[in-house]
Amino acid sequence: MRILYKAKAIIYSTLLLSTSCSNAAQLQLTSTDLVDSGFTARFISNQFGCQGENISPQISWQNLPKATKSLVLTMYDPDAPTGSGWWHWVIVNIPVQTSFIKQSAGNNPNLLPKGSRLVRNDFGVINYGGPCPPLNSTHRYQFTLYALDIDHIEVDEQTTPALIGFIANSHQIAKADMIYSYSR
Repeated sequence: MRILYKAKAIIYSTLLLSTSCSNAAQLQLTSTDLVDSGFTARFISNQFGCQGENISPQISWQNLPKATKSLVLTMYDPDAPTGSGWWHWVIVNIPVQTSFIKQSAGNNPNLLPKGSRLVRNDFGVINYGGPCPPLNSTHRYQFTLYALDIDHIEVDEQTTPALIGFIANSHQIAKADMIYSYSR
């Protein structure tokens, strides 16, 4: 059976800044891996009927607010038919001296910036899980970088992505999003 994949990239950037940073340059989130074609087979899941390589893409950012103490990066599918979306990838405690996450770091923690931690995703594993929407559907995959006013989030094997989302939203100084759509 041959599965045809269509990738369409739609990038949105948003910014929430505290009033003390209102004149700062806008926090930006980009990916050299996804910019031209969106999700290719390299970044697609290899389960639920998808046949990708499930490699996490490179993600980079610039213009962090000066008051940033740590970063959180998430990948979330708000269109998953669960009633609560689907968390594909969560990294916490990213040092502010870092400006990117390497390709494959979601699958190999040794490639993460020192001090960073992967958090269990909705696949039930502590790594990257690529897109794989149901057949004949298009889903949005939202990458969000949170610049936080705290330097550390305590996590263990049971920490949920929803808890990280709550903490990140409670302590954000700024955030940037980019959204890519994927269909099959």
